[in-house]
Amino acid sequence: MCQKHGKIDMMEELRPELTGYCYRMMGSIFEAEDAVQEAMVRVWQNWDQVREHSSRRAWVYRIVTNVCLDKLRNAKRRALPMDISEPVPSVTEPRDQLPRASWIWPTPDTVGDPLDIVVSRETIRLSFIAILQILPPRQRAVLILYDVFRWSASETANALGMTTAAVNSALQRARRTIAQSNLQSNEWQDGVFEADQQLLARYVEAFEKYDIDALLALFNENGSLSMPPFTMWVRGNSNLSEFYHLTRSHCLGSRLLPIQANGNSPAYAQYVPSGREGLLTPWAIHILDMSHGKIAHIHHFIDSDLFVRFGLPTDLAVNKNFTKNR
Repeated sequence: MCQKHGKIDMMEELRPELTGYCYRMMGSIFEAEDAVQEAMVRVWQNWDQVREHSSRRAWVYRIVTNVCLDKLRNAKRRALPMDISEPVPSVTEPRDQLPRASWIWPTPDTVGDPLDIVVSRETIRLSFIAILQILPPRQRAVLILYDVFRWSASETANALGMTTAAVNSALQRARRTIAQSNLQSNEWQDGVFEADQQLLARYVEAFEKYDIDALLALFNENGSLSMPPFTMWVRGNSNLSEFYHLTRSHCLGSRLLPIQANGNSPAYAQYVPSGREGLLTPWAIHILDMSHGKIAHIHHFIDSDLFVRFGLPTDLAVNKNFTKNR
């Protein structure tokens, strides 16, 4: 019985940081949670080996890494819309979509990191997750453990079943690839991560009133927005104006709830009129990228399952009071 409780306690203690690791590996909170759960089953089934291993934590990370590698073996690279296509030259109703497995998705800030280190918030931001996805999976694992979680080369090698020389080689290749990357989603990271609270308040007010002129005034000159799973994304003041006018009938009457996402990025959950009197229904998660005091880009992640992951209600009263989850 004590062994059983010890096993449960250990895995539950590790769950948040394992989820953070798997999210960086997979680019999706859906896949990350599945990977952690599968790894926990494997740990449970092989507990005798875990108990005999010199580092239980390293053994668990080897198991969870193998789960991720298995899932990534035949998977295509996840991306953000800006990294797979050019902005549309003219705005039309968004129609073309890619499946969920094609996209990077946001994560709530409840995804954790090792308790004994302070991990920079930028390593969980969407732009960094997008960069990680261009790396081969094993290089990705090495870079996360060494550069993000601050493990030594020998600890990383132990966890991944590699030699220290192989870890150092993989790390050099990964860093070189990142240095040479030219993803558009990385253009907005100007090193300033504290958002202007007045600007964010203006964004919420303008969006909830659906004041298009006020919204446009918040973007910088080359401001843009995207909306996975739709492939279309738009850039520039005139195209943003057309987009907001096109979507006015759907979004008018929306409410935005502030949420914690991807390293404390400015983020909101959008609820839209549901057709049921007095109730709003989940629609999209907004994550804002800021640059030089303006909005550089807004990610609109359209997937109602995200609201469950963020612990949000299944509907919302028009007056912003939470209703009982259904």
